[in-house]
Amino acid sequence: MSLKPEKATEEAKKKRKRKKKTKQTITRAVTHIRLIEANPGKLDALDQLVEEYLALTQQYVTLFTTEASPKRYAEPVFETALSDRWHRVAIQQAAGIARSWRTNRENAYQAYLEDLADYAEDQASSHPNPNRKEPTWKEWNTPILHVPCIQANVNVVGVEKSEDSTFDYWLRISTKDLGNPLRVPVKLAPYHKKALLGRTINTSTALHKRRGVWWLTLSFDEDVPRKTEPSAPRVGVDVGIANFITTSTGQTYGTFHGKLAKKHKRDREKRRRKAKLRACLEKKGVPKEQLPSTSSATGQRLGRQVRQDINRAVNQMLDDHPDARIVYEELNIASMRFKARAMNSYLYASNLGQIPEQLAWATAKRGMAAHTVKAAYSSQECSRCHYVDRANRPDQKTFRCIVCGHEDHADHNASLNLAGRFEDRQLAACQNKAEVKALLLKRHEAWKMKNRAFVVGPAVQLSLWDQPRD
Repeated sequence: MSLKPEKATEEAKKKRKRKKKTKQTITRAVTHIRLIEANPGKLDALDQLVEEYLALTQQYVTLFTTEASPKRYAEPVFETALSDRWHRVAIQQAAGIARSWRTNRENAYQAYLEDLADYAEDQASSHPNPNRKEPTWKEWNTPILHVPCIQANVNVVGVEKSEDSTFDYWLRISTKDLGNPLRVPVKLAPYHKKALLGRTINTSTALHKRRGVWWLTLSFDEDVPRKTEPSAPRVGVDVGIANFITTSTGQTYGTFHGKLAKKHKRDREKRRRKAKLRACLEKKGVPKEQLPSTSSATGQRLGRQVRQDINRAVNQMLDDHPDARIVYEELNIASMRFKARAMNSYLYASNLGQIPEQLAWATAKRGMAAHTVKAAYSSQECSRCHYVDRANRPDQKTFRCIVCGHEDHADHNASLNLAGRFEDRQLAACQNKAEVKALLLKRHEAWKMKNRAFVVGPAVQLSLWDQPRD
C-alpha cells in the first residue's frame, strides 16, 4: 500500500514561494480523446475492472459522507479483489467527491439557517409578512456514482510514448493479474497534437465511459507570468441574470433576457408537455424503459449557448480591464431559491454558477489577479452610507437608499460594494450574515456621525377635515 508522501523540504518551499511571486501555474486539460483503436477484448477487460473499482469507490463515498472524515490517505476498511494501488486510488477519488459534497451541503445548510433567521426577524417585526413561509431543511442524499469514471495516477494508469507511427501513446493499465498490465492504444486528433506539442503530460489521467465509449483526458501544467501590479486599480464584478456581468466602472456584459429567455420559455413548455405525457403513460402501465424522456435537445443547445455567451461576456470584460485587479462575489447558486417554480427554472437555465468559475479560469490564464469577497448584503447595502435594508431595492434594477437618498442602478451599486470589500479584514472575519449586517450598520452609524446626518421618520399627514362624530 502506498504511503502518504513526505513533506517538502524548506528549500523546496522557499523555491515555490519565490516562483509564486513572479508566475502562477495553471493546469490545462486535453479532453475528448476517444479510445476506439483498442480491440474489444481489451475494452471488455477494462469494463470488468471498472465495475469492481466503481463499487469500491461508492463504498468509500458513502463512508466519507456519512461517518468518517474524507481523508485522501485514510486507512483501507473494505475488502476488495483489486490491488493495493487501485485501492488507494479509489480512496483518493472518493475523498475528493465527499469533500465537495460536504462543502456544498454545509454552504446550503448555512444559507438555510440565515433564511430561518431572516424569517424569525420578519415575524418578530411590527409588520410581518403574512405570505412568507417558514424555511424548511431537506437532508441531502448520499452521492451515487452512475457514470464509470477513473481518476487515476501513474501507479495504476501510465501514459507511454509510442515507438512506432501507428499510434501516438499507449495506456498502461494495471490489472488484477500482477505483471500483465492492459495496454490500450491512443490515437490523437490533429487538435490534440497541437495542444500537446512541446508539453510534458502530467502523471494524472482520467477515464470516462459515456454511451458505451471510453474517453481519455490528459493534462499538462503551464507557467503564466503575473501581470497585475500591486498598485493596480480594483474592479468590482457583480453577477446577475439581467446582466451577466456589471462592473464598478459602469459597464455591463451579456444578458439572459431577450432571445435566450424566449428560447428558455419555449423549451420549458415543451418539457412540461413531455412530462404530462410521461405521467399519463405511466398511469396506463407503460414500462418505465418505454416512457419518453423529459429532456430535450433544444434544452441542451440552450445550455451550450448560455455558456458561450457567459464566456464571451467574461472575455470582453477582461479585455476592457487588462491592468485591473478583479474582485467578484462568492456566489452560492445551490442555495438560491425563489418562491415561484418558473423563476427557479429561469435561474437554473441562466447558468450563473459558471460565471465565477469562468472568471477564475480566464484571469488565471491571463496572469491577472482575481479575488473573491463575501456577497452578503452587497445588493442591499448603500455604497455611500453603508445602510442595509430591503427597502433600498424598490424594484429589480433600481437602488434608492432610504436614508441618504443615493440612487443608482442596483447592479452597479452592488459592484461598487464588492470592490470596496477587497482586503476588508473585518468583513472577511464575519462568520454569518448576521455578523455582516451588524458590521455594516455599525459603519453606517459612523458615517452618520462623520457627516452629521440624522434620519427623520416620514412625516405624518394630518387630515384637513374634522373626524366624524359618533
